[in-house]
Amino acid sequence: MLIPRPETELLVDLALQLEFSSIADLGTGSGAIALAIKRQRPKAHVVATDSSAAALAVARRNAVKHGLEVEFRHGRWLEPLAGERFDLIVANPPYVAANDRHLAHLHFEPMDALIGGSDGLDEIREIARAAPGHLATGGRLLLEHGMGQERAIRELLDLAGLEEIENWPDLARIPRVTAAR
Repeated sequence: MLIPRPETELLVDLALQLEFSSIADLGTGSGAIALAIKRQRPKAHVVATDSSAAALAVARRNAVKHGLEVEFRHGRWLEPLAGERFDLIVANPPYVAANDRHLAHLHFEPMDALIGGSDGLDEIREIARAAPGHLATGGRLLLEHGMGQERAIRELLDLAGLEEIENWPDLARIPRVTAAR
């Protein structure tokens, strides 16, 4: 079970400031992001993906519990969205480096939901490469990430051909969400 963090609330708040009719939540886990957005934007078409069938079962139960209609799909990141484009794509992927000293204090979260490779950017690299092919004209990508990763993520998004790259800070003024068009 993942413990909600203020950085994820920032991701949702930023998403809700945008205009969109379709949104994909990548790596939805319990569905918290997709369901929070659907609650505030009931007319939006919301699709949530996850590579874990168990996580999707939890997300589906949460959607039923809250009476929210979200389309859940099994698969890795954007793979279940072949041929589709969205106004907005959001993701809170694993972004902690494998050797990060803070991992020792995280006893309740599954490590595969936290660790993003040796530098924490493996999953973000994959999303950045695939996202342009799934964004509608003028669509935006919002990524939650770790402290100190904003420059590397900016470079990955630029390399993928995305533009208008911006960072937003968390409550401690640390850049924790990056967006691109």
